[in-house]
Amino acid sequence: MHLLVVEDERALCETIVRSLRRLAYSVDHCYDGERALELLQTERYDLVILDLNLPGRDGMTVLRTLRQTDRETRVLILSARNEVSDKVAGLDAGASDYLSKPFHLAELEARIRSLTLRQFTQRDVLLTCGALTFDTKARAALVRGQALTLTRKETGIVEYLMLHQGRPVSQEELLEHVWDNSVDNFSNSIRVHISALWKKLRAALGYDPIRNRIGEGYLMGGPEP
Repeated sequence: MHLLVVEDERALCETIVRSLRRLAYSVDHCYDGERALELLQTERYDLVILDLNLPGRDGMTVLRTLRQTDRETRVLILSARNEVSDKVAGLDAGASDYLSKPFHLAELEARIRSLTLRQFTQRDVLLTCGALTFDTKARAALVRGQALTLTRKETGIVEYLMLHQGRPVSQEELLEHVWDNSVDNFSNSIRVHISALWKKLRAALGYDPIRNRIGEGYLMGGPEP
């Protein structure tokens, strides 16, 4: 999943980004409202983590501008403003959730899990495809209860494909939701990671759960009949 962190306290921003990347999220970040609006105009994000006290355009301006054209992208406000009136104003402006500073990273991670699961699944946190399961809370893939050793990108690919079982997912869509914006559309990175993932899944399952439909994308499914 592709997240954007907008926070002007650089040390805090970098701490959040490292924490989320460790959990296999794809994360972009910036430190001011102007840059946030530029990224929101050119990139698609599954969730925006937005501070309110930003230089240039403040967080409320960023949120209201986003909501003029996009009512779907989830926005989690982070703010030292912890009065009830501030929270109500943020939620009324279109925020999905509001977390007051200071906060524990574990709580931020739980809020993100809740928002992204609400957006994509409305189901249990355990995704299943045949003998393959994905625990979205632990961010771990398992085959018959045994955890697979996957890289951060491989974990992101498995999660996204399992969230979208039943339809092909294009390389461009994977780039948008699993990769950072530093990777261009002509990169060979996805094919390299998919190839490595195929080998691991084939060894554990005895078949390939990810199929490449030429011209359509990658499709997650059970063994071929």
